[in-house]
Amino acid sequence: MSLDIQIKKSLDPARQSTATVELHGSLDTATAPELERGLAPLLDGGVRQLVFDLAGLKFVSSAGLRVFGMARKRLREAGGQLCFVNMQPQIEEVFEIIKALPGLGVFRNTAELDEYLAARQTREREED
Repeated sequence: MSLDIQIKKSLDPARQSTATVELHGSLDTATAPELERGLAPLLDGGVRQLVFDLAGLKFVSSAGLRVFGMARKRLREAGGQLCFVNMQPQIEEVFEIIKALPGLGVFRNTAELDEYLAARQTREREED
C-alpha cells in the first residue's frame, strides 16, 4: 500500500509556525523515508507546531513510529510540539501497545486541537 502525504501550512498569521500533515495509506518501511524527506523542510524551516492528521492512515509500522519520534525530538529541541488528530482505532492501538511516544498530544478532532493551540499560543505571548 502506498502513502499519500499532504502538507498544509497555516495562512493565519497567528499560526504561521504551524503545519498540518495529512497521511493516507500505509506508513511502513517502504514509505517512511518519503515522509521523512517531506518533513525535513518543515523542521528546518521554523515550524514549531506539527499536526499529523491521521484520518486516512490505515497502517503504521515501527519505521513510521521512528519518523514520528524523530520529528518530535526535533520539535522539542526547538521548543515546539508534535500533535495527532483523527487517529484511527487501529493506529491508536499501536500507540497504546508500545507506548512509543509518551507525552504526545492526541486530540479527538481539529476543533479540540485548535482550542489547545490557541491557549498555548496565548500563554507564549504572555510570557514574552
